[in-house]
Amino acid sequence: MIDFAPLAQWMDEAGLPGKGEPLETRFLSGGTQNEIYEITRGEHRNVLRIPPAGAPADRDNGILREWRIIEALAGTDVPHTDAVAVCTDPSVLGRTFYLMGFVDGWSPMDHRRVWPAPFDTDLTARAGLAYRLAEGIALLSRVDWRARGLHDLGRPDGFHERQVARWTGFFERIKGRDLEGMDTATRWLREHRPLDYIPGLMHGDYQFANVMYREGGPARLAAIVDWEMGTVGDPKLDLAWMVQSWPEDTSAPEAAESGYVDMRGMPSRDQVVAHYAQVSGRQVDDLDYYLVLAKWKLAIVLEQGFQRAGDDVKLQSFGPIVPELMRSAAELTETTEYAS
Repeated sequence: MIDFAPLAQWMDEAGLPGKGEPLETRFLSGGTQNEIYEITRGEHRNVLRIPPAGAPADRDNGILREWRIIEALAGTDVPHTDAVAVCTDPSVLGRTFYLMGFVDGWSPMDHRRVWPAPFDTDLTARAGLAYRLAEGIALLSRVDWRARGLHDLGRPDGFHERQVARWTGFFERIKGRDLEGMDTATRWLREHRPLDYIPGLMHGDYQFANVMYREGGPARLAAIVDWEMGTVGDPKLDLAWMVQSWPEDTSAPEAAESGYVDMRGMPSRDQVVAHYAQVSGRQVDDLDYYLVLAKWKLAIVLEQGFQRAGDDVKLQSFGPIVPELMRSAAELTETTEYAS
């Protein structure tokens, strides 16, 4: 339990609005990496993001990394939360934390299976949700990361070589079973990685779960959130991550059960990808490579959860999903135009 008593004084010393007003806190969400609280002082509302007490010490560095990104997005056309203030003094709340602006909007994670109005009944309005989602990372990919002080955020040189080496090594450390198709997909990724690409700022876990929309229609993106995996790398991996499980036919009844949101009424994957290309200015002819990489990488990420599931029903549910993802990655290598 966090003692928030010192927070008001720290906010006053930082010159933040609401001085003298009583401080109210409300827990919003949290896990092993972050806890998120709404902070209210009078008419002023912010959101506090902090590692839980038991998180590893290097999670404080992760918080600072997130802060650098949202601070660098100020003044850009990327929908984002405002960077309010950051604190590295553990005597205040015990861990490094930052305050960001409160987003007046809704998250798809709060409306699983049932979109809020007007998207619940008007399927044609849902297309905007998908196009705004694609625009978010398209605009992000255009940010001049060097000019915004993010030159040392990631290592774009050798990005794709490191992806394969890092995640195969990680899989070997957590390995509890063999995955059909993994050798095929891994070998293909090593042999077909892009010879060159345009580095850019990327989110690292881009999907409906990590954005917020404005209330009402038409669809408007309010903010991209949860920057734990943010880096400078290849932005097209964000695109592939977003669409790797996009249903083949979004008009089919099965689209309501694909993933964690109802995808009926959404544009096709090709339409979403084309919109990304138009807004970002990036060519997407080699998207199949990124789709293989996204499926392969996600399979390994979910396998970690499955291997430490214990009695956790959610993590146990990854068990059958992982082999399906890896087989899908391997099968895609056989149908892509890059197949040899």
